[in-house]
Order: sequence, then structure tokens, then C-alpha cells
Amino acid sequence: MSENVLNFQKKREETIEKKRRSFERLLFQNFLGAYTVIDAHETVYPVELIDISQDGCLFQIPWNFNKDKKFNDDFEIKMRMYFTKHSYIPVIVNIRYGKEFVDSDGQTYMHYGCEFDKSLPSFDAMRNFINFMYSFAEHSAIDKGDVKTYFL
Repeated sequence: MSENVLNFQKKREETIEKKRRSFERLLFQNFLGAYTVIDAHETVYPVELIDISQDGCLFQIPWNFNKDKKFNDDFEIKMRMYFTKHSYIPVIVNIRYGKEFVDSDGQTYMHYGCEFDKSLPSFDAMRNFINFMYSFAEHSAIDKGDVKTYFL
């Protein structure tokens, strides 16, 4: 009989997580730009953020097995999280893992899971942004157009 009992808390958490990931994709594709300094010449490269949490982030870069070199675990990367065209929050991440990923369009990427260096003062701004994303996912509602809105 207990197999048929629904765990509403677990279902609620799953729904919130689904909304958070959807909101993240929208933000990462349309609002938040991420760039990283990868080489010794301080060249800035774009990366695509996939996921973000209080502990770290997951990003991807196009990958060619024959010519690209994989980052080692614990490799430190300086990242710039752009919120406007000219302003960003600097963060430092350490690579925890890297794995090849083939997207549905056939393009191959390298996914890197990273851990944030939380000792940087600038991480406080990222922490607040990440908290906002989690809170937004929990408390936001979908506008289904069922109520008229009037603006003065």
C-alpha cells in the first residue's frame, strides 16, 4: 500500500528544479554571457554555460578530439560572467572533470564541471545571483494570459 503514496515534497522539489533549469537556459542563452581566459596570452574565449549552483558550474566548448587539448582536473580558470555588454563579475573555477558530449545536432563538445573559488570577494555577487535564480524558480508563476493587466 505504501508504494502508492505520493511524496508531495519530492514532487514539489522536482518541479522547482525543472523550472530552475528552464530559467537558467533562458538566462544563459539570452542574458548572461560567460567568457574565460584560457591561455597564457590572456586571450578571452566564449564558453556556453549549461548549469550553475552555489558550488560550481558546468560549461561546454566545441571539441575536436584531433586538435583540442583537454584541461586537467584541478586546472584553474578565470571566468567572466557578463551581465551587460561591458560589465562582468570575475570568478575563478577549478576543473573537477571533463567529458565529451555529442549534442542532438551532432556537434561534439567538451563538458567541464567546475568548482567555484568562494574566497574571492566577487563571488558574493555570484552567490546572490544564484540565490535569486533558485528563489525565482521556487516562487515564480507562469503567465497564462488569464488575467488582464493594465498599465497606467
